[in-house]
Amino acid sequence: MRFSVYQESHIGGRKVNQDRMGYSFTRDAILLLLADGMGGHIMGEMAATIAMQTIGSLFQKQAHPMIDKPERFLEKGFLSAHNEIHRFRELKNLPETPRTTIVACLIQNGSAYWAHCGDSRLYWMRDGQILLRTKDHSRLETLIEQGKVDPSERNTHPDRNKLFNCLGAPNAPIVELSRRASLQAGDLILMCSDGLWGVLPDHMLAQRLHEQTIVRAIPELVRSAVEIAGRQGDNATALAMMWEGNDILENSSIVSTNTLPIGSIATTIQVPMDGDDEAAEADIFNDEEIEKAIDEIRNAIHNSTKLTNKS
Repeated sequence: MRFSVYQESHIGGRKVNQDRMGYSFTRDAILLLLADGMGGHIMGEMAATIAMQTIGSLFQKQAHPMIDKPERFLEKGFLSAHNEIHRFRELKNLPETPRTTIVACLIQNGSAYWAHCGDSRLYWMRDGQILLRTKDHSRLETLIEQGKVDPSERNTHPDRNKLFNCLGAPNAPIVELSRRASLQAGDLILMCSDGLWGVLPDHMLAQRLHEQTIVRAIPELVRSAVEIAGRQGDNATALAMMWEGNDILENSSIVSTNTLPIGSIATTIQVPMDGDDEAAEADIFNDEEIEKAIDEIRNAIHNSTKLTNKS
């Protein structure tokens, strides 16, 4: 496999960054994850962290080097994360359960499969056009579908932030699965929190990612969202992958998995060892550890790129 990947997050105007993002890959499969802890409930950042850890751990255990049943894997991963969040509440005797939105994408055999709960979005783009995007599990989207609200009110309607689906709620989550998407060279997968898409219109996201490499576009988009939202702005997070990128991409972002040792996994999603409750309790996705993990992967990518160019 050959792809380019880049991720960035900014705290915005909030005191805590409750967004989480990360990716893992073997020689033949890629997992992209993004979670947005819900600030209207306690410890949303822990719900997002637990979701990342749980799904990331399942991928590391089951991708040998691919996932047998992609749709089943995503569904099981979301439900397992939901249960782990509830287990965390019980262990800590919390007055309510932390909650998070989640979006995940699994890519293998040239096809992408994705699932989501809530309003963290995935966009599938080609040649500057949005082929598909996930539908927000919000009260507003339901009203729009029923014809009770005009789509032009998406950014101003008072119900735009009211969600009916997430991980950690009293009821089991509704895991919305995509159909299999066959990727072509140059296709883009963008995953982002509402701190990004809620500020920047879809056409701007598509245009920037078409005109620039993801290494340049993602930081600019995140920065633009934060600047526009101002002091009251939400966390803004984006994770993008270009499938089978070409030579104009920055070498530091290009992954060629052919040089990855058989049976190994590269990841920015750190998961606790079995039984390590202290690790599960800590917020392991702090900025320093994320940057360290990304730097390690980029160094490996750079070395594999040099090897590929010499061959």
